[in-house]
Amino acid sequence: MGEAELDKISQVINIHADISFYGNAANEALAKQVAADIASHWNEPRASIMLKGEAYRVIFIINGFYASALEDIDVLENTDPRKNYFRIEEFAHGNISFVDGINSNTGYFKLVNLLDNSSTAAHEFGHTLGLEHPENLDIRGRGVPGIMYPRGTLVDPPFQYDPAVAAGLKGGTLNPFLRKVLPEDIESLGIDQLDFNENGLAVIGDFTSVWHEAHIP
Repeated sequence: MGEAELDKISQVINIHADISFYGNAANEALAKQVAADIASHWNEPRASIMLKGEAYRVIFIINGFYASALEDIDVLENTDPRKNYFRIEEFAHGNISFVDGINSNTGYFKLVNLLDNSSTAAHEFGHTLGLEHPENLDIRGRGVPGIMYPRGTLVDPPFQYDPAVAAGLKGGTLNPFLRKVLPEDIESLGIDQLDFNENGLAVIGDFTSVWHEAHIP
């Protein structure tokens, strides 16, 4: 979830999101790293959209915070669309990271999914802004996979875990470290359909406001 800010003078739309990380595996350095990873992925295409016949560059401004003293009431009563909350733990049921729905501001991250320049946080952030997994999960012949393709997608060999393995076999599916935010991913956000107020602000995504306890193995 975030807040879109329309700057007509500079012809820029800034997407602001402040992410508070809590949990036993969260810390200040990781919070900043994950936020930087999300911003890097979403700003990489340097994409623009058309708004009322004019091109606007879309810039993602993502801030990460370690919320060591966060309490459930802080999440439940939040009304600021820029604020998102994600628990980070070494263990997660299902062995996956997740958000609490398409258009959301809360979720749960498995620590290992966030390390080594992974695209997991950027993928989940796309869900918070309203993007779903594409319906067609066989994109062989189409090159670089977009950020919203999930694990298990059939891709060209260079984007598999093991390029030498036949598609669909173990190692023959999408390596999520190799997916990227493409211009069409940003187009899919529907920023041109947002209802900007008199101050040039609009909400993108929605409140889920779920406090997560640590999963127990």
